[in-house]
Amino acid sequence: MVIKCKKILSFPFVLVALCASLLSYEASAQKFGYYNSDFVLSKMPDYQKAQEQIDQLATEWQGEIQAKQLEIDEMYSELKAEEVLLTEEMRKERLETIHQMESKLKEYTQKVFGFEGLLYLKKQEVIKPVLDQVFEAVEKVANQHKLQIVFDKSGDMVMTYTDPIHDYTDYILDELGLGDKEDVIR
Repeated sequence: MVIKCKKILSFPFVLVALCASLLSYEASAQKFGYYNSDFVLSKMPDYQKAQEQIDQLATEWQGEIQAKQLEIDEMYSELKAEEVLLTEEMRKERLETIHQMESKLKEYTQKVFGFEGLLYLKKQEVIKPVLDQVFEAVEKVANQHKLQIVFDKSGDMVMTYTDPIHDYTDYILDELGLGDKEDVIR
């Protein structure tokens, strides 16, 4: 009789433990989604203006560098043409001047286009506010749809298959006020 009571009492405990484990599994399941930041940014007029501004600056700086390089090339040509008429000391002085100009040009190029150079800093200054808007929209959409993870499929992350049901690009565009009025979100 005692054995029978233990079996009867242990069954509810097993059932409760099983239900609790299923509930904890359900609670720990993570919901995720993805969006395409390249597509979102292409729809943002502020981003396009910022990108045009960056491109214009880069073109101007590249023009300055090319002009200085042409000047250096001309100096080499002049030196070569006049080399037979120059003393060794005069030739060395001109070469030294040319080398100094080349060194300054390399420093300037590095200052403008190098790692954390002027172009990089300008991109940060101009594009960061736009990216902040996108990240805020992503955060709002993630909170609204109770997403724990949101991927950007336009980045380096490789997704071999994506179920469109998890694509939240349209929601993010709507959050930014850039959604298509005729486009119906699932």
